[in-house]
Amino acid sequence: MLFLLTTTAHAQTTVPSAASTAPAATQTVAPVQPAPQPPVDATAAPTVATWKLLRLIRLPNPGAASLDRRGALYVADADNNLRQYGPEGLPLNTYAPAQPGHVAQVEAWNVTSTLVFNDDRQQLVLLDRFLSLISEVRLGDVLDGTVRVATLAPDNFIWLLDESTLTLREFDPNTLRAVQSTPLDLIIGRSRPDFRFIRQYQNNTYLVDRSTGVYVFDNLGNYKKKLPFPGLSTVGFRGDELYFLEAGAIHFFHLYNLTERRVALPAGTDPGAVRQVLVGETYAYIFTAAGVAVYQM
Repeated sequence: MLFLLTTTAHAQTTVPSAASTAPAATQTVAPVQPAPQPPVDATAAPTVATWKLLRLIRLPNPGAASLDRRGALYVADADNNLRQYGPEGLPLNTYAPAQPGHVAQVEAWNVTSTLVFNDDRQQLVLLDRFLSLISEVRLGDVLDGTVRVATLAPDNFIWLLDESTLTLREFDPNTLRAVQSTPLDLIIGRSRPDFRFIRQYQNNTYLVDRSTGVYVFDNLGNYKKKLPFPGLSTVGFRGDELYFLEAGAIHFFHLYNLTERRVALPAGTDPGAVRQVLVGETYAYIFTAAGVAVYQM
């Protein structure tokens, strides 16, 4: 149930079928080649959902966002403060850091702790469920490289993408050491990656490369496969589905039976104005420059 788009981004205009998913290497890891992308039936209309507008959270230029397991919404505002709302969009708490940095990613799924990653300061901030500070880690003090994306794992370790060395690392914020590392150079091959987002969900780690698609690793960092969805800056998860914003609709991809479906945005919504979408079990959140529209689905 996580967030869509920390910055304004557009998904690809054509979507490959699930059958074109690139498989994991069995013995020797070889460079991943672009998977074939069969044409999509442009005449197939997305499903029209029942959207009920509850309220508009007036929050100019909202940034990175996340949902926790209880449905609470976490959003970085234009000043890089983190705001917490109940599932229906009512304000709860705000975290205002003493030295604000650009909030590149928020991960709140664990409920008990929330991770804020400041990419400009190369800093990890851990907060409790009430947005009180637990700890801060300056990555420059413990790592030599530059971290592009970061997310919190269920075991409270942190997955990092070290862009300097093209290495996926699992990091222990208590001991300040890497638990395990996966080099990505052989997996990526000669492509020019543009990593935008990372998330661990249901024992897999999903690394979004805007250039080529979504790389999938197991919970030990072993490469499994690539989902051929290029053009994305983030993805979300709901139940057993991965979702993203695409061509004025929310595209859902089932992680296990590999089926795909699309759900149209609410009637009257300008697709070009939508910056992000988050979908929970009961509520959905549509982000524009004016704020966050809260819908009951």
